[in-house]
Amino acid sequence: MTRVFLLAALFACGNNQTFPDRGRFMPGDAGALDCIPDLNGSIESDELLPAIGVPVSLLVSPVGIEREVNIAGSIVDEQRVWSLDLDFADDQLAQIQASDLAGQWFADSFPEGEFVAPLDPASQTLGIFRHTETALLLYGLASAEENPSAGQTLYAYASPVEVNRFPITAGDEFVSVGEVSGGTLLGLPYAGRDIYEVRVVSTGRLQLIDFEFEQAHRVDTRVTVEPAVGVATSRRQVSWFFECFGEVARATSRPDETEVDFTTAAELRRLSLER
Repeated sequence: MTRVFLLAALFACGNNQTFPDRGRFMPGDAGALDCIPDLNGSIESDELLPAIGVPVSLLVSPVGIEREVNIAGSIVDEQRVWSLDLDFADDQLAQIQASDLAGQWFADSFPEGEFVAPLDPASQTLGIFRHTETALLLYGLASAEENPSAGQTLYAYASPVEVNRFPITAGDEFVSVGEVSGGTLLGLPYAGRDIYEVRVVSTGRLQLIDFEFEQAHRVDTRVTVEPAVGVATSRRQVSWFFECFGEVARATSRPDETEVDFTTAAELRRLSLER
């Protein structure tokens, strides 16, 4: 039946039927890209600008499910290669995006902040940031909702923490400390300090399921939380950054991990196409 219908359509022209003289298709102006990777060995400030209101799709391991990872990578043809391209059937798709600080319930607590971005795939806790020519600054944390069931979180650092310094170049390292007093964490009073130890380890090729990046920068961040009352804890985070894309993959360790190149990730997230 389908074939008959197609033939009828092709030959349904009657007498005096004419065809319009149509002009040739002309492509529109796609415009210039805002950022084009130049692969010059470092990531400049203007190559890591926040994309406000642009959703990013991530494949994320489920809560409580650990992943075996090869953080160290391997050497292939004299180049460091990280293979994070395994397709896990139970991975979950998360969409996160940066938003303007204005209009957030906690905006008045961060007068120097510029935008907010989720710190977890469920977007329950937000970091308050500012992007400058020399650094990405973190001013503090807040729960996305003013009164969540888990309890409100709201604390501001006395001075902002540098989470990235520009340009991001292999071999760079620094320590930045955020002091907190009079804060609230999960509904409880909080005071203490957060110590961020950041090191740009190396560059190399990063293989993901949907993407491959030829000059990704591995950035290690060890965050030690020292509450005024209670026991200090730490966690390691290995991120891969690429020019114009930002963070494209992240592996987070178990609490108090001692190995720099840890092999078990409590969370693995990777940039992905929507599924």
